[in-house]
Amino acid sequence: MENKTRMKNKYKKPTTLNCYAGSRYRFSLMVCSFIGCVLLFHVYFLNQSQHSQHAVMQMNSDHPYYRELVEVEDDGIKIPPPRKRSPRAIKRKPKRPTTLIEEFLDESSQLRYIFFPGQKTAIDPLNDAGNESLYYHPGRIWLDTDGNPIQAHGGGILYDDRSRTYYWYGEYKDGPTYYAHKKAAARVDIIGVGCYSSKDLWTWKNEGIVLAAEEANETHDLHTSNVLERPKVIYNKNTNKYVMWMHIDDANYTKASVGIAISNSPTGPFDYIRSTRPHGFESRDMTIFKDDDDVAYLVYSSEDNSELHIGPLTQDYLDVTNVMRRILVGQHREAPALFKHEGTYYMITSGCTGWAPNEALAHAAESVMGPWETMGNPCVGGNKVFRLATFFAQSTFVLPLHGFPGVFIFMADRWNPADLRDSRYVWLPLLVGGPVDRPLDYSFGFPLWPRVSIYWHKRWKLPYKWSGKN
Repeated sequence: MENKTRMKNKYKKPTTLNCYAGSRYRFSLMVCSFIGCVLLFHVYFLNQSQHSQHAVMQMNSDHPYYRELVEVEDDGIKIPPPRKRSPRAIKRKPKRPTTLIEEFLDESSQLRYIFFPGQKTAIDPLNDAGNESLYYHPGRIWLDTDGNPIQAHGGGILYDDRSRTYYWYGEYKDGPTYYAHKKAAARVDIIGVGCYSSKDLWTWKNEGIVLAAEEANETHDLHTSNVLERPKVIYNKNTNKYVMWMHIDDANYTKASVGIAISNSPTGPFDYIRSTRPHGFESRDMTIFKDDDDVAYLVYSSEDNSELHIGPLTQDYLDVTNVMRRILVGQHREAPALFKHEGTYYMITSGCTGWAPNEALAHAAESVMGPWETMGNPCVGGNKVFRLATFFAQSTFVLPLHGFPGVFIFMADRWNPADLRDSRYVWLPLLVGGPVDRPLDYSFGFPLWPRVSIYWHKRWKLPYKWSGKN
């Protein structure tokens, strides 16, 4: 009988609650718990986003000029009708510009005055009065306190705590534009790095050329025939030195290096130290970012501009460490401009189209070393072409506005390849806050960073309670 019973039990079908039931239950419980955590995080980040939006709305209600900063202005620029041309002219140049970007690049365009207004509309802080005082006019000629156009292209701003002064450094391009050869890009011989000082970010005094070109020694990095671009200066508290980093290249952009210079004063003179390829890689468009803990980072376009590299500098800011991360790989971005808000790192970049304008993108990261995720086009207002062309300008720096959390000045260059010395400055309000740009494609759409918005204005000024002493 026992044998028969065992035989029956041997072939008996298992019940639904077999020996794996507990494991399946625990697995289901883990899945449900994970989904619950995800939902909780989702609610948290949505609340954070709504909180940021509420904070911006609260600032708007407290300060009337915040409402002015976020108001959208439209620009209904229309392409002019075709001009009458002789058959000989048509044969010589049969194709005429048909898009706004092509009109922008055509120095004989009928729309030239819109992108590059003449001397009569220049911003002159010493003579502007009444309704025009303290107003920025993106794209207009901007004069210094001597009455000359400011020459600080591709630059950045240093706020010096000791003198409570802003210093604006940039490429001094007050020379003729020419082409080294037929396939070369438009260029101006190196003159040096210009420096301007200000207490209010509107009236700028020319402090002179703080890093000058080398005219005699043709082998020197700063020889007039070479390239010096995008100078940035940071202060080192440990050494009490002002350190300048810049893009150094030859006329054919094959050197692809960074240059380093140092000074005891923000107004120079800066002593040039050397050039190098950071981490052994080519470096073109670059910037320097100094974090709250005084650790500084170099960010540069590399690998034929197909990706960005980022890494910390040494303690004296005179070299890079061995640590480096590749970011935005394969995205072909340049002109990086980094800033930080409430513990999150943000960056604005441009595409790689030479002197021609293109679409800006905003990126964000929880750590400065990445991973960095793309958030979308931050430009608001103007028209579709304006937004896709970054208001016909290219990013160079983002300046925090002290005393106004979440409010920054987006600094960009409107390059004039026909006459680079006449390139203009496009400064616009950049605000962090409000609905997210878009969820990410992984981790159920997290994190949800607040939106980065650059607002187009033909005319704007800083919030009325802001003071250069903040």
